[in-house]
Amino acid sequence: MRVEDGLTAKKLSIERELERVLSRDDSPLFRVMRYAVFPGGKRFRPLLLLSTGACLGANQRPLLTFACAVELIHNYSLVHDDLPSMDNDDIRRGKPTCHRAFGEDLAILAGDGLLTLAYELMAGAVVPPTALERKQEAIRAISRSAGVDGLIGGQVLDITLTTKSISRPKMETLMRRKTGALIGAAVETGAILGQARPGETRALREYAKNVGLAFQVRDDLQDLRRKKASDTPDRPNYAAFAGEDAAGRRLKSLIRRAVGSLKTLSPRAGELRWLALSLLLPEGEARRA
Repeated sequence: MRVEDGLTAKKLSIERELERVLSRDDSPLFRVMRYAVFPGGKRFRPLLLLSTGACLGANQRPLLTFACAVELIHNYSLVHDDLPSMDNDDIRRGKPTCHRAFGEDLAILAGDGLLTLAYELMAGAVVPPTALERKQEAIRAISRSAGVDGLIGGQVLDITLTTKSISRPKMETLMRRKTGALIGAAVETGAILGQARPGETRALREYAKNVGLAFQVRDDLQDLRRKKASDTPDRPNYAAFAGEDAAGRRLKSLIRRAVGSLKTLSPRAGELRWLALSLLLPEGEARRA
């Protein structure tokens, strides 16, 4: 099976499971939650989790549960990030943002609903008795990535730091927390549930660190290129901070490091390699690997 085919099959399983867990009822709240999640984006984070676990031979069922939980957390963060009190965005994935479509009150509650549903899924994940400790470890890893030292802490930096006053260390911290933390947790969770050996864990952590930073650098490059040349980003943007050329060079360097860290896992890590390389390409394109 080609790498792309394996990832397509995994994405289909993610979509089906998300549809199942978000079809509990047809209440206004669940309608907004479904609107926030579908149609989805690349499902990059859950694919990282599934691919990490798969290359270690982990059981698919708990992997899928945790993968969907990570995707719910990611989408909750987007709903709240779009709010008038945050980025005040009107469009997300080509359609009106949740607060524009349903009102700010329901958007806030839908984000809260996605976050708490994610923890309900993880707590209810079925694992054998021998894997209960690993399940708890995985929940802790995701909790850290979504909390004050991860996604939420990164968002605080994003709304409080200015483009004029931000320093390189704070920019790096912002990128590691706002984007890198949840990406890192997706890989770490796959490693935990897959019972990675110490050498494999070190390699996967190095991979996740570089992919997480690369994802944010790529997003910042795309945001900068979408703006008019005369526009100054109103939020910290790595490409604007370092310069577009320097950001492009760093993106390539981060991807090289990520791919290089997978050597000890080859050839099992073909999907992880493909996911990292896909960040080098324009939105909507894919690389054969």
